[in-house]
Amino acid sequence: MCSAVSDASTRASLRMPEAIVDAHHHLWRLSSSGVQYPWLQDAYDPNRFMLGPYEALRKDFDVVAFRRAAESAPVVASVHVEAECARSQALAETEWLHSVASEGLPSAVVAWVDLLASDASDRLAEQAAWPLVRGIRFKPATTRSPDHPRVIGRGTLSDPGWSVALERLAVHGLSWDLRVPYWHLEDAAAVVADSPKVTVILEHAGLPWDRTDEGLAPWRRGMAALAARPNVFVKLSEFGLRNAAWDAVENGRIIREALAIFGWERCMFASNFPVASLRVTYPILIQTFADALSHLDDASARAVWHDNAMRVYRIGPS
Repeated sequence: MCSAVSDASTRASLRMPEAIVDAHHHLWRLSSSGVQYPWLQDAYDPNRFMLGPYEALRKDFDVVAFRRAAESAPVVASVHVEAECARSQALAETEWLHSVASEGLPSAVVAWVDLLASDASDRLAEQAAWPLVRGIRFKPATTRSPDHPRVIGRGTLSDPGWSVALERLAVHGLSWDLRVPYWHLEDAAAVVADSPKVTVILEHAGLPWDRTDEGLAPWRRGMAALAARPNVFVKLSEFGLRNAAWDAVENGRIIREALAIFGWERCMFASNFPVASLRVTYPILIQTFADALSHLDDASARAVWHDNAMRVYRIGPS
């Protein structure tokens, strides 16, 4: 697969991309960055993670490791999404990422701020002062499963503070990376409807974890509800499942469905590495996408691979 990605003639015949913006990945240097990641460095709980046991992630994953994992995939730019460091160190993570950007990646940063906190405006100003910061990820509180009774209160999608919180993002020129499982997509669409001025990027294609017809029905409804909002984009990322091996055919079908719902103009390729490496290698991920996008013309495919992320995350010419 490495040679297939690097060989120009093979790339053309397989409709492999000439240039990739990876719109969602993580970096950490546990040994020396000075930033703490409790989920990676504290007591290990194999049941806490969405993909199950994650011991393989508990090691350095810096720019060199990313390039090694990507092999010869033509990644020309990338977006780093906050990696759940100790929350008191969110600004330190941003500072560290700027220090490593001279190595070629990342090209943009999605940082962390508690958008519902009383000091959110000050914390947003601190993050926005860093030149690569383009957005914020602050995850809404969600239920454990679609059958779990909905909860209300601070941080849930019923919290009335979201409207003001998203207005603050727009004031600072920052986007919102939205991460919720598929059973909360319609709830999220209701929140987004009140904030048309902020760019919202749905992560991980809405996490369609239940691939049965019954499970995909609410995912489709929620995706359509979000797609009805022109300020919402979607990252086609993280199709791994907790108790299943990587299925390129099935995952390709989900990619094509998401494309049909949002349109190629609002979809972005993203790897979610190193997390996705628990289920798939980077070359196989690229091949899965190349097959799934094969029905698009060259310009539309390039938009998904490269152009849309460059525009949405305001990345300079690569």
